[in-house]
Amino acid sequence: MENLNLFVPHLLSEEDTQKMTKVPNRSVLPKKCFPHLEFFSLLIRLGKVYIRKNVPLCRKAVSLVLSCPEVPEGTWVPKRKRRNRREKRRNQILEAPSQTLHLIPRRLRFSSLQNTTPSGSRFQQEQPQNPAIPMQKLQDIQRAVELLSACQGPARNIDEAAKHRYQFWDTQPVPKLNEVVTSHGAIEADKDHVRQEPYSLPQGFTWDTLDLGSTEVLRELYTLLNENYVEDDGNMFRFDYSPEFLLWALRPPGWLLQWHCGVRVSSNRKLVGFISAIPANIRIYDSVKKMVEINFLCVHKKLRSKRVAPVLIREITRRVNLEGIFQAVYTAGVVLPKPVATCRYWHRSLNPRKLVEVKFSHLSRNMTLQRTMKLYRLPDVTKTSGLRPMEPRDIRAVRELTNSYLKRFHLAPVMDEDEVAHWFLPQEHIIDTFVVENSSGKLTDFLSFYTLPSTVMHHPAHKSLKAAYSFYNVHTETPLLDLMSDALIIAKSKGFDVFNALDLMENKTFLEKLKFGIGDGNLQYYLYNWRCPGTDSEKVGLVLQ
Repeated sequence: MENLNLFVPHLLSEEDTQKMTKVPNRSVLPKKCFPHLEFFSLLIRLGKVYIRKNVPLCRKAVSLVLSCPEVPEGTWVPKRKRRNRREKRRNQILEAPSQTLHLIPRRLRFSSLQNTTPSGSRFQQEQPQNPAIPMQKLQDIQRAVELLSACQGPARNIDEAAKHRYQFWDTQPVPKLNEVVTSHGAIEADKDHVRQEPYSLPQGFTWDTLDLGSTEVLRELYTLLNENYVEDDGNMFRFDYSPEFLLWALRPPGWLLQWHCGVRVSSNRKLVGFISAIPANIRIYDSVKKMVEINFLCVHKKLRSKRVAPVLIREITRRVNLEGIFQAVYTAGVVLPKPVATCRYWHRSLNPRKLVEVKFSHLSRNMTLQRTMKLYRLPDVTKTSGLRPMEPRDIRAVRELTNSYLKRFHLAPVMDEDEVAHWFLPQEHIIDTFVVENSSGKLTDFLSFYTLPSTVMHHPAHKSLKAAYSFYNVHTETPLLDLMSDALIIAKSKGFDVFNALDLMENKTFLEKLKFGIGDGNLQYYLYNWRCPGTDSEKVGLVLQ
């Protein structure tokens, strides 16, 4: 591997740029770390950075390394024969600080820097004039490596979040991660004067309010989300919100056009960013607040270094404040300051063969595909007497059941009849709701799930995974276990591949019994400008799409 001088990009000469192009697929050092790399190594000699594999370093770290004193030149001797490859690789990588060891495969943790060259050969170091220089050099390199930890991706758990810096969220009215919250109430008082002009976007971008009644605009939003919205950590699946689903999710009773906030490229009008808000009455412990649900924050992948997301959040906050609303609820798969609750996704296989083929799930040890299919087999018909699809005449009864049932939870919506009609009346490929009517004609229970397929990426045969997501399930007479067993049977008959559910409300009572498997992703619930003690997942009664 050739030795290359690395500088901050604006200091690159033409010659330096040509050297940089020799690093695979990288002509300029990016602002953030290379996200697909798992480890790094630095070897410094005479002020030069030797690159082995790829070096995921931020600009600040590189500039710090280059500002270090030079390491005295060594006298090279031929490389001795290694006992094996593992020893060779151990001797080629410098010792990492404890907080970055998790980035380096265990088999690649190693000895020291000063006795190793880029090729792995050993050298005898001449006695330096200033013996303190090599140690200072190593300390500065270690500081640079420590900076790398600040350039990693978003925190996925509380331990990672404790080491993370939240420059944007530290300026917002949300509790700090280490704050112990015992009180209830707004963090900031309602504002009498709200900024009238939109926040400034980076040069070359402009705001646009999206009219989803336009088929063309709706298709643009669908394309943006389909290509850039939530993916799993392995980049194998991405949510595929249909245009019809987006209308259902973004235009409930009370929706406002200005709360569909988009960002476009000024030159070609391409839609590259979006955030939305919808109104809701949310009960938080004993307080009912008119607030908004924030959803569908999405920025085009190529623009995520331009800090567009914080501006989107500020702008939707401003637009909501203009309507006299100062609280919000939102969810995220990453840890931010500060979750009010954390829920875990569970998955129930309905089409095991397809799930294994697309690597959504894997065969257990000593399990064949045939045995797995037999394990997850479901009856052909439901067993709950009086189970039927919801009809418009059921709206009032469903509303009473819903609001009465949700009173037992610490975080839950309070719905009127218009909202119940919107969220629960069945729509093909969007929402399914089934009610239980007893022999006297009274509604006693209902189940519901919404349809959200995922795009399967990089698979030659399967392009989509049809997933059902548990919505609201209320029971008064029918056991919840029986109700959800029927939900699985209905979903299977409708061609779904998997049934997903969060471990909120009373869902923990049936998840394992109905052969759900625990997922690898958490969903955190957050409140904006509202402080309250945290709660357990079984005390959450709110489901966002």
